[in-house]
Amino acid sequence: MIALESIGVPVPGETVLVAAAIYAATTHQLDIWSVVGAGIAGAILGNVVAFAIGQRYGSRLLLRYGSYLRLDESRIKIGQYLFLRYGGKVVFFARFVPVLRSIAGLLAGGNRMPWPSFMIANAVGAAAWVAIDSFGAYLFGEELTRVATPVAIVLGLVIAVILIAAGILVARHEQQLAAEAERALPGPLR
Repeated sequence: MIALESIGVPVPGETVLVAAAIYAATTHQLDIWSVVGAGIAGAILGNVVAFAIGQRYGSRLLLRYGSYLRLDESRIKIGQYLFLRYGGKVVFFARFVPVLRSIAGLLAGGNRMPWPSFMIANAVGAAAWVAIDSFGAYLFGEELTRVATPVAIVLGLVIAVILIAAGILVARHEQQLAAEAERALPGPLR
């Protein structure tokens, strides 16, 4: 389920992970280390598949249909530049944001993030996210379910504010970013 979620399929991967950890804690019929290992493997594998899909089709689709989203070549190149520069942080932190977790691999591949940087951020992010969710659910179980909704709402609001601020920042500095992107990635998009 986590692999499918990481590819972009809308399935409840995180819910299954937390449920498996709580089941392991309450019944002891499932080993928590198996839950963690399977979760990490699924998260890494799913993001690798998503990266490959994004790398194969993402740029082509953006170039062809990006104008419908107000993405011209300059803005697409800015996206590639930002992933070149900050992609590792995006891929790592995306693990902790439900919707972003599902599309981060596609975005990284479509924006031509370098493979080694992607794999490091993917593996470290997957391990951190799975470990925190699994061990948190294993150790705190019922208490975690009571605070999960308020924490998710606050986290969602914080993420929304960060995304809006980042959008405003990019919009204000679009010409400067376009010039930096052209220096870093000269020539036409491929």
